Amino acid sequence: MKAGNRIFKATLVCTALITLGAATTMRVEAHGDVVPQSVDVSALKPLGAEWKKENPYRGDKEAIRIGTSAYNQNCARCHGLEAISGGIAPDLRMLPLDAETDDYFINTVRRGRVRNGAVYMPPFEGMMAQEAMWAIRSYLDTRYEP
Repeated sequence: MKAGNRIFKATLVCTALITLGAATTMRVEAHGDVVPQSVDVSALKPLGAEWKKENPYRGDKEAIRIGTSAYNQNCARCHGLEAISGGIAPDLRMLPLDAETDDYFINTVRRGRVRNGAVYMPPFEGMMAQEAMWAIRSYLDTRYEP
């Protein structure tokens, strides 16, 4: 009878822990309400009001440093740490280093992506400066894997 009593108590404790865990665990959503984090771009050359079509910071060490931090704060939750996607969003290591892809990148970040009314990526224009977006692209250049 003692063994049966111990099993009953262990089962009761496990059930209580599972119930407590389920009640206190927050639900995580890939594209939930996420507030873009600010990016300090004061160390970068200002780009002006006109949007560039090609990365003006390619190879710039300071832009890469700033872009690394900005990516980790604003992009990694969907595109993965070090730009290695876990399947939620595209793997950004595959972006070729050319003017055409730069233009595609900046327009995607600015305007976001919506398919069939569902927001797959929020627009960052108005939330993040052009300099911050290009700094992120500069970081992604260092991750490129053809």
